[in-house]
Amino acid sequence: MKKTGIVKDSIYLEHIKDSGHIESPGRLFHVYEMLETPEMTDLLQFIKPRMATKEEISWNHDINYINRVEKTQEMEWVQLDPDTLANNVTWKASCLAAGGGLALIDEIFEKNIDNGLLLCRPPGHHAIHSKAMGFCIFNNIAISACYLKKKYNLKRILIVDWDLHHGNGTQDSFYNDKQVLYISTHQYPYYPGSGAAEQVGTGEGKYYTINIPLSAGHGDMDFANIYNLIIKPIVKQYNPQFILVSAGFDIYFDDPLGEMKVTEKGFAYLSRVLIDLADELCDGKIAFFLEGGYNFEGLAQGIKSVIFECLGQNYLLTDELNAFKAKKDSKNPVISRVMEIHGKKWDFGY
Repeated sequence: MKKTGIVKDSIYLEHIKDSGHIESPGRLFHVYEMLETPEMTDLLQFIKPRMATKEEISWNHDINYINRVEKTQEMEWVQLDPDTLANNVTWKASCLAAGGGLALIDEIFEKNIDNGLLLCRPPGHHAIHSKAMGFCIFNNIAISACYLKKKYNLKRILIVDWDLHHGNGTQDSFYNDKQVLYISTHQYPYYPGSGAAEQVGTGEGKYYTINIPLSAGHGDMDFANIYNLIIKPIVKQYNPQFILVSAGFDIYFDDPLGEMKVTEKGFAYLSRVLIDLADELCDGKIAFFLEGGYNFEGLAQGIKSVIFECLGQNYLLTDELNAFKAKKDSKNPVISRVMEIHGKKWDFGY
């Protein structure tokens, strides 16, 4: 069995405790409750996050913005953007969210664990260089990608984003950078409005941003087809040295913000594909970062399915796995359009 690390901390429950806000502590409370059952605790290694330094955060964010967030320690409540709130604990929680990713990466490189999950609040993938957006304060996964480049001198980092919403902040961070390949599936058009298939990167980063915009209603097999037909061939050619995953569970079939139809078995398969690619290409180095997910039961069960795949205790039965692996629907218009655009750079084998 593989060793899987979990970054969790009670401070993440203290950021914006108002239960009336959709991004509430209840999200993590239900996840942590699941992790503390006897079934789970003996299987996992729990990792304490550390505070990311201002310098580490500034690799992806403007220092004036960082200082503005720091000042929220003096306030009981402040609105950073129309969707994003802060209280007097937000600075610490945000630094521990960003630093939790760095601690997880270090544990993987030190071979204390094989892979892991960062289960934190606030999430990160909407946060841009100098602004909070969409419940996100600092872009946790982008900061971790910068850390991989600066501390471990990696040249090929893969970020896969399966959140319901396009990770505009992550895309912006690496839009002209071929050292980070960003692949996103997302409901489109939807918040924040970015993520069209034609957004492919610029300069050296051209074709290293791959957007797969989807209409509402896509389920397990639709996502499996996308991973089989588009993502797997590209990732094998890119040959990443580390895989980071923006794991948003708001594509769950009963999520209040989304209109996708993914089940916990779908999450298991998406995880399986990426874990298998990590095993094949980068010595198993993969880390999942929690983004969205607002149905508490769907969030907890989706994360549980990812954990079992990380551990190597397969969540899917053999016949279920074989059904997901079958290549179908290559003529889907979205798949065809993405292949047409990115076929100039990547070989899809068709």
